[in-house]
Amino acid sequence: MTKEELIQAVRLDIAGELEAIYLYDAHVMATDDPVAKAVLADIRDEEKAHVGELMALLRHLDPKEAEHFESGELEVKEMMEELGIKEPNLSGLTVGSLKKD
Repeated sequence: MTKEELIQAVRLDIAGELEAIYLYDAHVMATDDPVAKAVLADIRDEEKAHVGELMALLRHLDPKEAEHFESGELEVKEMMEELGIKEPNLSGLTVGSLKKD
């Protein structure tokens, strides 16, 4: 697999993970069974972590694309500032600190 093919595959993987998130979330909302709701929500949240992992990989593989992501993120931050909305301070958060016991 060439680097460009790998980049395309990772983009496709991200799309698949996002689709899985939407499906699991729909199942969580559709069921009244508390065990199923908890299990499906946990799986959905794991898929969200996968998106983060794949995005980090994509940024590594394609720094030019990473620049586009950063540009878009900056635009949203500027819009939020114009609206007087402060961005949450996430510095100090780690994967371990976000896990539930």
